[in-house]
Amino acid sequence: MAVFSRIAGTGSGLPEKILTNKDLEQFVETTDEWIASRTGIRQRHVVVEGETTCDLAERAAIAAMQAAGVTASELDLIIVGTTTPDLIFPSTACLLQHRIGANGCAAFDVNAACSGFIFALSVADNFIRAGNAKTVLVVGAETLTRMLDWSDRNTCVLFGDGAGAVVLKADTQAGILSTHLHADGGKKELLYNPVGVSVGFKPEEKNAGVRVLMSGNEVFKHAVKALDSVVDEALEANGLSKADLDWLIPHQANLRIIEATARRLEMSMDQVIVTVHKHGNTSAGSVPLALDEAVRSGKVQRGQLLLLEAFGGGFTWGSALIRY
Repeated sequence: MAVFSRIAGTGSGLPEKILTNKDLEQFVETTDEWIASRTGIRQRHVVVEGETTCDLAERAAIAAMQAAGVTASELDLIIVGTTTPDLIFPSTACLLQHRIGANGCAAFDVNAACSGFIFALSVADNFIRAGNAKTVLVVGAETLTRMLDWSDRNTCVLFGDGAGAVVLKADTQAGILSTHLHADGGKKELLYNPVGVSVGFKPEEKNAGVRVLMSGNEVFKHAVKALDSVVDEALEANGLSKADLDWLIPHQANLRIIEATARRLEMSMDQVIVTVHKHGNTSAGSVPLALDEAVRSGKVQRGQLLLLEAFGGGFTWGSALIRY
């Protein structure tokens, strides 16, 4: 008998501190109108001193486990999608495992930038389909504001911090129908952080690692094209049409990219989950945060067909077609 993975519970973890566009006007040359008109962002949550990616992941994980009715001892695997781990090692997944008392099961991080949650979800789904796990905690968690140059108005206005999580359980009924992952390392220069361990840190440079370098217009063009193709790929793989979709739950990077994808799918924006206005771009946290909000608000109902998609630095991009 075929085994599938179904979403049993969702959860979120957001910092309490909120930074509005008006707040940003106080220390960088920008305006609320400029940010909102180009990105759709009005505010974002920001970690405070001492608050880490694992802290946010823990809140999201506990909420998802409670929603799923799952205890730590039942977890066979923990995967955290993040590009902002607490430490170089051990992984944030290992730190999270100990926090929630799930010591002993496999735990590791996946770094695919903003596509991190989709990639982690795909790995978890394959573990369950292969019979190597029955209950998996998947988290997307980021503290991107820790690597921003707050004097660069082209990047610092875009990002926020947050985490979302799901618990997947093995089931005989199809939940995750398929996942589709892609990458193109040839586009590295368009969106990246130039600092690394083997490349080297330069302590003589002030804030050497605190920067995201991005060619915004080029990223926009590549993102729209890549998301178009991966959406088509997901539908074709399952013999479904655009009209079969109930909800689009996209990566929350830019409202214009979200609207372009919705138009391509011939979907009303009423069928699209949008949280970018209050969260900003939370990278790997964005899709699971939007999913959790959609579930807890009552918009997403059991049996509905969801299309999750994301695009991030690497470039990486991917989609997941899910019968919730």
